[in-house]
Amino acid sequence: MATTSTATAMWEGKLKDGKGTFKAGSGAFGGTYTFATRFESAKGTNPEELIAAAHAACFSMALSAGLEKAGTPATRIETQARCTIDTVGGAPTITTIALSVRGTVPGIDQGRFQKAAEEAKSGCPVSRALKGNVTLTLEAKLG
Repeated sequence: MATTSTATAMWEGKLKDGKGTFKAGSGAFGGTYTFATRFESAKGTNPEELIAAAHAACFSMALSAGLEKAGTPATRIETQARCTIDTVGGAPTITTIALSVRGTVPGIDQGRFQKAAEEAKSGCPVSRALKGNVTLTLEAKLG
């Protein structure tokens, strides 16, 4: 079953003094972004933050599904994703996404949770889309 999600973005002006807007196709969210929010740590969002949010959400769902399939459903999965952009070969490049997950999973030990988290990191659709292009790291803890 194929599904397609959409979003739109618009940029107005020059790179350093222009501004952009984006909106999810569903209308569920949208916002603005600028050169400063992307490359100068100014307050606001940027494309890398959106990728981090997508990865955290996708990974959390994949981990929940894997734990449920193994007979140990989670009560709570909370994932933080940190998406790093750096200059590589003179071009801005997303180099790393670091996932950090904490889970509340009755009846499971840290080793089994770690294994399930590694499987989710390998199997979630966002991880698979980034595989080979971005270094993915994982820290998984129960509690």
